[in-house]
Amino acid sequence: MDGVPRVPEQRTPASGPQPDGDTRHENQQGKGRQHRHHEPEAAPEPQTAPEPAREPEPAPEPEAVRFTVLGPVRAWRGGESLNTGSPQQRALLAALLLRDGRTATASELIDAIWGEEPPSQALAAVRTYASRLRKALNPGVLVSESGGYAIRAGADTLDLTVAQDLAAHAEKARASGDRCQARTLINKALGLWDGEPLASVPGPYAENQRTRLEEWRLQLTETRLDLDLEVGCHAEAIAELTALTAAHPLRERLRELLMLALYRSGRQAEALAVYADTRRLLADELGVDPRPELSHLQQRILEADADLARPVEPEPSTAPAVVRPAQLPATVPDFTGRSSFVRELGDRLATAEAGVMAVSALAGIGGVGKTTLAVHVAHAARSHFPDGQLYVDLQGAGSRAAEPETVLGAFLRALGTPDTAIPDTLDERAALYRSTLDGRRILVLLDNARDASQIRPLLPGTTGCAALVTSRARMVDLAGAHLVDLDVMSPEEALQLFTKIVGAERVGSEREAALDVVGACGFLPLAIRIAASRLAARRTWTVSVLAAKLADERRRLDELQAGDLAVKATFELGYGQLEPAQARAFRLLGLADGPDISLAAAAAVLDQPLQDTEDLLESLVDTSLLESAAPGRYRYHDLVRLYARACAERDEQPPVERERALSRLLDFYLATAAAVYALERPGDRLVAHLEPTGRAGLHFTERSEALDWLHTEAECILACAQQSTDAASVQRAVDLLLAAKDLSESGANFRRYEHATHLVLAAARRSKNLRAEGRARTALTHVFHIAGRFDQAEAEAEAAMALAHGDPIPGGYAPNIRGFIAVYQKRYSEAEKYLGLAIDNFRADGNRPSEASALCNLSRAHLAMGRTTSAVELAKQGVDIYDKQGLTLRLANGRYALGMALTQAGQFGEALEQLTQALGIFHENRQPLWEGVTHFRLAEVHLAARRPTLAAAHAEQAIALRGIGGEWRRGTVLTVLGRALDHLGQVDRSRACWGEALAIFEGLGSPEAAEVRSLLATVTAA
Repeated sequence: MDGVPRVPEQRTPASGPQPDGDTRHENQQGKGRQHRHHEPEAAPEPQTAPEPAREPEPAPEPEAVRFTVLGPVRAWRGGESLNTGSPQQRALLAALLLRDGRTATASELIDAIWGEEPPSQALAAVRTYASRLRKALNPGVLVSESGGYAIRAGADTLDLTVAQDLAAHAEKARASGDRCQARTLINKALGLWDGEPLASVPGPYAENQRTRLEEWRLQLTETRLDLDLEVGCHAEAIAELTALTAAHPLRERLRELLMLALYRSGRQAEALAVYADTRRLLADELGVDPRPELSHLQQRILEADADLARPVEPEPSTAPAVVRPAQLPATVPDFTGRSSFVRELGDRLATAEAGVMAVSALAGIGGVGKTTLAVHVAHAARSHFPDGQLYVDLQGAGSRAAEPETVLGAFLRALGTPDTAIPDTLDERAALYRSTLDGRRILVLLDNARDASQIRPLLPGTTGCAALVTSRARMVDLAGAHLVDLDVMSPEEALQLFTKIVGAERVGSEREAALDVVGACGFLPLAIRIAASRLAARRTWTVSVLAAKLADERRRLDELQAGDLAVKATFELGYGQLEPAQARAFRLLGLADGPDISLAAAAAVLDQPLQDTEDLLESLVDTSLLESAAPGRYRYHDLVRLYARACAERDEQPPVERERALSRLLDFYLATAAAVYALERPGDRLVAHLEPTGRAGLHFTERSEALDWLHTEAECILACAQQSTDAASVQRAVDLLLAAKDLSESGANFRRYEHATHLVLAAARRSKNLRAEGRARTALTHVFHIAGRFDQAEAEAEAAMALAHGDPIPGGYAPNIRGFIAVYQKRYSEAEKYLGLAIDNFRADGNRPSEASALCNLSRAHLAMGRTTSAVELAKQGVDIYDKQGLTLRLANGRYALGMALTQAGQFGEALEQLTQALGIFHENRQPLWEGVTHFRLAEVHLAARRPTLAAAHAEQAIALRGIGGEWRRGTVLTVLGRALDHLGQVDRSRACWGEALAIFEGLGSPEAAEVRSLLATVTAA
């Protein structure tokens, strides 16, 4: 790559001095040592016969020495740091390392270390430094030759060489289109830097090389950021680009990348403001206009160029050519998609030409398109099998599967065997079949197989032949087979198939309705074909009419039939072959609303031991009625789930067993979520007040393991809560949401959590369960507070407190949040009242961690009232409680509050320490919302400490985390970002930030709008 530093040429000395300080003296010493070696000291007379002399064992080779110059100049042998001496001695070492093994004369080294004014004893000093380094390093590493010195070490022993190799490989990866690999390699190269290159090394040579290495590092960073944008990581790149443009304001390429990143993140006004700032800066500093590339980018942003908003797409791969066969069932004319499977299976069949008997077995749910794909692939592979292709429908999904003897008779006749020559027994027919195929290249398509035992006699036994098998069962016991699990179509493929059948004109005018139709079909090819065929046959129907019919889940399977095609009939064939225990599991597991289900949750639904449950579920996977989403996780296709529920309504006896199964699932999730809550918040009394469960949950010993479970099960937990809205379950549903309230703070699950809480609240009100309603309103208070919707949070908190009636959950948590909101709304006396009530109620309940939370919130109230000393003291009390309770995550909240108090007290160093520790904990515990607000507070600290570059970087990271607490919080971050940019002289971009913040605050009716108007007035006046 360009920009790799090169060693500048040095002046050549007039004479060639001796390379070492006193070579003759060293030679004499060496001779003396050799002489003494041959004359050892006298030893006592031996008392016994001397042992025969042994050959000395060779000394082990020392570990190679490694060097670094992309930071301090250092040397290691293994894990041992070697002494590289004084700064001047390190300067000599650096000069030698940067010459790629070439010899440097003493004169060149003197120039490198001291420049034009060397000391009088410079030559002697160089010799001394070289002698010391030679002793510190391995033998043969620093050598004397040709009147100078050189380092002889492997190319991979210097960090700079490793970085250059990584950059070269990255360049090749990028040229080949592998941007992700190029990005990874450049990140590895940049990771080798450890601060300033050649740190603290004196001399003009080191200074020159330091500049070159820093420039190369910046070039690599630009390339990496360019790749970030190409792979779609534009939002994440903005913080780094903001800091880099502040540090290198005249570097236009960085400005260009920042504009592009902002534009792709939906921040068009800021992107244009960057251009305006750049144009003004270049005119003021250099008297020039921006380069053409930057101006062209500005024009494209003004025009809202759609291509500009998209990251670089990889070049599409070329699909293999389709060859038209003659002896197989006709391929469907509207075959769509499946390009990766076509390639994979086609490649496998092509290996038969190389003398391999290839067998590929496709498995999948009924209607997923196994036969269609197999026939299509067989047609495409016909040229590899010039001797013919055999096909049979083995009817394995029905009650009367084809007998292998019958199939072999048909195959033998097709291969030209007279009827009179066909034997009677299965073994004889199979042997004749294999003999007949010997020397031929035949493709055998065995469609709709029952199991491996049915198809074994039908497999060719010679090389050059191949077999394609389709089945609902996975052929795990078919030795040597290439197994392919066929899933449903992608949404794009599904829409393409629907359009081909219905017609582009009808679909084009109702694209959204068409997407609803294929979505209702669960992207199952058979269901899409049936729906499309019905629509194609009814010219008076619109796509919207069909979408409305399929929207009713209870009628959907009945709607999906056309002529002799029916989705329900396809599923019925598989269900009819299940054993009673399998059928029960199939019915009951389909009742759960989550996108998938874990093995432990499934065991709760079935009320079975874990091992028995796994055996049942795996058997259902083998029949393709259930899918294995990941190890230990299972899911239904949407239409199969509807069919399973229909079977449960029809066949599950007694009917109450359906309610019991879902109740067991709710108990499992509540018990396990409570265990996670208790492990994460030791001493928090919320779990002590939750509804008891009739079933135990999982047990965790590590917090990370517990959090992994909570976030993995997030969608399933929320779906279970939404589903549990009957009078008997609603109290436990509310408690499940309270126990899993971390999900409301995770960003990714916030909307789902809010929706579930609204549904459960409505159910609590319908059932007139005041206790459940009070707790649901407490959960909603938390949700609205997180989102920055303070008026709604205040209303819910007030209602929750009115419904408390001695319940410590709304009695403590609701006034705590209400007091916090009052602080933000500058109602400080009310804040003190509510927070005092919360502290009293938490103390009465013995809830020390929640007491600490209220103390930290009260600290913020005191802070807002200017009582800084008491604010710091209250926050320290909260931190002390968290610390004693061992509450890692809550301790982060305490440190966050203490950091705010210390900031206002002007103790910026301590504030940064507290907030940085809090940030690390939030990140470790996957709390992106709190990560975001902590970045915001760090930005405020840096701004107060007059470090605007760092302030802008933290503000950008807060924005990049997304979901940082709703639009109100985004407005506050944009305000601080604008202040930081204004300090950096980026006036136009700061104005853009404040303009966006003002629109947010005015839309919310927030008092912060007045402050932003004042800021905008200041820059406008200037």
